[in-house]
Amino acid sequence: MSICPVCLEPISGQIFQEGDQIFIKKTCDIHGYFNEIYWSDAEVFRKFYRYLCDGSGVDNSQTPTSRCPFDCGLCNNHKTATLLGNIDITNRCNMACPVCFADAGGQVYEPTLSQIKSMMYNLRHQQPVPCPAVQFSGGEPTLRDDLPDILSMARKMGFSQIQIATNGLRLATSLNFCRSLVINGLNTIYLQFDGVTSKPYMIVRGRDLFPTKLKALDNLRKAGQKSVVLVPTLAKGVNDQEVGAIVRFASKNLDIVKGINMQPVSFAGRIDDEERSQKRLTIPDLFKLLEEQTDNEISRGDFYPVSFVTPLSRLLAAESGKEQPVFTVHPCCGAATYIYNFNNHLIPITRFIDVEGLFEKIEREVNNFDGSNFGRFKMRGKILKEMPKFVDDAKVPEDLNIKKLLIGIFMNGTRDSLREFHNKTLFLGAMHFQDVFNMDLERLQRCGVHYATPDGRIIPFCAYNTIHRKEVEEWFCMQPNV
Repeated sequence: MSICPVCLEPISGQIFQEGDQIFIKKTCDIHGYFNEIYWSDAEVFRKFYRYLCDGSGVDNSQTPTSRCPFDCGLCNNHKTATLLGNIDITNRCNMACPVCFADAGGQVYEPTLSQIKSMMYNLRHQQPVPCPAVQFSGGEPTLRDDLPDILSMARKMGFSQIQIATNGLRLATSLNFCRSLVINGLNTIYLQFDGVTSKPYMIVRGRDLFPTKLKALDNLRKAGQKSVVLVPTLAKGVNDQEVGAIVRFASKNLDIVKGINMQPVSFAGRIDDEERSQKRLTIPDLFKLLEEQTDNEISRGDFYPVSFVTPLSRLLAAESGKEQPVFTVHPCCGAATYIYNFNNHLIPITRFIDVEGLFEKIEREVNNFDGSNFGRFKMRGKILKEMPKFVDDAKVPEDLNIKKLLIGIFMNGTRDSLREFHNKTLFLGAMHFQDVFNMDLERLQRCGVHYATPDGRIIPFCAYNTIHRKEVEEWFCMQPNV
């Protein structure tokens, strides 16, 4: 099932292969036939689709029945609980980027502190697993002077990961503001980052903002911030030739840059629909660009879908005896790997760890776990005993004790072990949000990134930005001060 790009009514569609590519086609009785690229590499599509899996959703869905994607709330057809909750704390912005899916402007939407607290409450009271992470976005969230208070509130409500998504302009101009964010509980900053030259900023932002990004990173360092994720919005002819340079930039700044989340442009919000054939990129297109621009130091074979790590979630649940967040996101939504920088060479961990074999071993042992304390001890022992078999010692960089690191993570399961791993590696991910042209409702029902709204709903990311955003903002807006 999909939706008509014109009237947005649900219509049937078909995902099919043509040549080496995957397309989605659909026909609306009123508005006719539509055909759109879905994934640009059929071989990678099949590899990723092996990891399609269903989650159990939430026990306390807000909408008992659903006319997907209009009755979002979450509904009881949704298969993945909220892994990351988004809360737009304003639609005001100090920029007017043509690729923005938020389309900030017009009347002001700015929830009160009590409304924001209520939205966080709904996220934290999902059952059986409370939402573990929250991201404050907009608009531009740093335009709210009470952002530090909002962060502090999130910390008190028990979120283990607190993020903001920002263009970095205010961070570049105020070290004190950066310090106030860090002091009040900010874990990670998702920093809009289009490239390492002036060109992409001039095209999509109207001015050269690369020096501003560098200044923002410098202020964050001085403020004690330890985690920044660079977020390039990728479009053909804009910054597709800078993806390799962005990775190398990040790998040389691991003291503060812990990850990159590449986002192929989604045709929602401000962006002109007519540009999509010229600017559309899919995740496999990104893989190809990385191969070309890193001389195959990074390749498509190094990436796996988000759902690949589901066995790890099941292991943590078996170890702890408690339900854990399970990453049952649709395989075509996102991809990731980890990169190690050794003597200025980019080495994906897949080059020296058999990740498929390791996770298959974990899956087998979790399936055999009988729930007893002795069974838990036996399960852990078998995994730890065989773990070294999945590491190729001859290919491990000489300054990286990967076996010790992996054993520490699996033996202790502590955040300290995971933090050490993240300090030595760079997370390299991609997330391709859907729009009305490539919407696949099967993907939508597995979404793990959700917006909380003031009326108590929790709405999947792609449904919110294609269908619900305007309605929510108009309903809860206030007249701007003139």
